[in-house]
Amino acid sequence: MQHLDHLKNLVIMASADGSLSEGEIALLVDRCGEMGLDEADLGNAVSYALSDEASLKLPTEKEEQIAMLSDLVRIMAADGKLSEVEKRLFALAAAKMGIERVELDKLIDKLVGKKAQ
Repeated sequence: MQHLDHLKNLVIMASADGSLSEGEIALLVDRCGEMGLDEADLGNAVSYALSDEASLKLPTEKEEQIAMLSDLVRIMAADGKLSEVEKRLFALAAAKMGIERVELDKLIDKLVGKKAQ
């Protein structure tokens, strides 16, 4: 999966609740830098996320799927609240990628600092 597609997915999730918080923007900027993308790429991703054509482009490789879901959880939590639309979008993405509930629970526990059981 291309980095720009990954970034677009993050912006779609960040804007799913109708706004972009300071925390979400900071995380998006950080991820841009980590992926070697620039401000123009972020601008393109925001424009895409706000367009009528916006849709998640999901990875097919397992490692990329887990990385995508991890980033989606981080962006969902960046503003300190989880909206219903964000939760539904996340669940839909996980289901479309065929991620099992048990694996998803382990991933979420890992990301929020709980030990897997």
